[in-house]
Amino acid sequence: MFRFDPTFLKLQKLIKMGEAGQSREGESITPLLGCGTGNKVAAPPQQFNSFPALNENASYINQATSYLGSYFSHSSVEYGGKDSCNSLSHPHELLRSTSGGDGDSPVSVCVSPGARCSTSSESPTSAANSPSAESTETPSQASNAIMTSNWLGLSGTSMFQGLIDRALRTVRGSADDIGWLQHDPEMPPAEDGTDRFNKILEDIGHGVHRLPNTVLYLLVPGLFSNHGPLYFVDTKTKFSKMGLACHIAKIHSESSVEKNAREIKEYIEELCWGSNKKVLLLGHSKGGIDAAAALSLYWPDLKDKVAGLVLAQSPYGGSPIATDILREGQLGGYVNMRKIMEIMIFKVIKGDIQALEDLTYERRKQFLKNHPLPQELATVSFLTEASISPAALATFSHVAQAELPLTKLPVVMPLGAAMAACAQLLQVRYGEKSDGLVTCCDAEVPGSVVVRPKRKLDHAWMVYSSLNEAPLEADAAQVCEALLTLLVQVQEEKQRQLD
Repeated sequence: MFRFDPTFLKLQKLIKMGEAGQSREGESITPLLGCGTGNKVAAPPQQFNSFPALNENASYINQATSYLGSYFSHSSVEYGGKDSCNSLSHPHELLRSTSGGDGDSPVSVCVSPGARCSTSSESPTSAANSPSAESTETPSQASNAIMTSNWLGLSGTSMFQGLIDRALRTVRGSADDIGWLQHDPEMPPAEDGTDRFNKILEDIGHGVHRLPNTVLYLLVPGLFSNHGPLYFVDTKTKFSKMGLACHIAKIHSESSVEKNAREIKEYIEELCWGSNKKVLLLGHSKGGIDAAAALSLYWPDLKDKVAGLVLAQSPYGGSPIATDILREGQLGGYVNMRKIMEIMIFKVIKGDIQALEDLTYERRKQFLKNHPLPQELATVSFLTEASISPAALATFSHVAQAELPLTKLPVVMPLGAAMAACAQLLQVRYGEKSDGLVTCCDAEVPGSVVVRPKRKLDHAWMVYSSLNEAPLEADAAQVCEALLTLLVQVQEEKQRQLD
């Protein structure tokens, strides 16, 4: 007697109950699940007319097996032999059942459309009355029966192992990728510049400004900045009042990193043309990634034009949010989040899904391996932690201005609440501190001077003014000024080392 998979115990039990004492000698049993060809699954035949429950059970097994087979196609098993079931990539194609009055008959399955399967359906009594029954069974038929019976256990184990593996991948998410920059031995160490930054910020609060007017300042906005008219506007306005030449890069932030890198390179060359002044760059979020890519890809053309780079809250190592949305097997895969993002970015905001793909860990690892930042470039990275207190839920950001005939009305959004919710999610799932979108360890650029303020600041605070700013705290423009002042000091130290 051939062994069968316990998955079909319930079916066999129903068969015994339904046909006990009713099978006729020589009765031919048809497959429970239709023997289709190719990938098409036939509907189950109505074999048990007097027992509708058995037909429903067979239909359920057909649908469930087809569903699992479609999602775990990797569970296919191949056996050698020309006459055997060569390919088991379609586990739902054929199910054959034999039943006897004593209930000792097996359930066997053949899963290959072209495979030969044993169709013997005699009861033990009829088999005993036919001495030649055993002798007429060929070795090939016996081999088929053994292989198809064993397949039940193998495919069942493989399919559910695939289910377990996918669940584990989902649970792990980006846990193995977060902070990979700090674990890579080839990356240069970072230097802590928090104390120096705090001293500069304190001086700015007392009216001491040290930014030189002999350089140009270029602010590079991040993702979706084209749809926030006030992105970096407050900082640019205050820099201009201090007599500094400050510009906001007019790039399509929803484009790919390499496309924006080329546009930033052209923007820098246009600013430097005829002025004989170098440029200090400050990029926020994806803007820092775009600016860094421009310097990595076009350094020979820009090394005499750029004095340094600040990356503020930039996912230099990658973003768990982007990765979990786009990576196969992650949370986004269960609701087809990639398709939703493609529609939103391409159709709604006229962008490129590659802008989000370039922030995943796989893309960042590949890009940084091929295009690292120049070692002689002065670099400062700024990372923060968002507040998850109830007060953050009441924070509104001023993102636009509504022009009315007689007045202007501020357009506000609860970005602080959104950042607090995302920061709480990353804290609970990965145990990582973040500004709501970028984890602290992924914003730390190797080889840079790192600023880690104790003050709780979310990802949107740097570029959009809040309606409930603390009067005694520095605003975003003052923080940007302090970061650029620190960058000037780092650049001077680098220059002395090179000289």
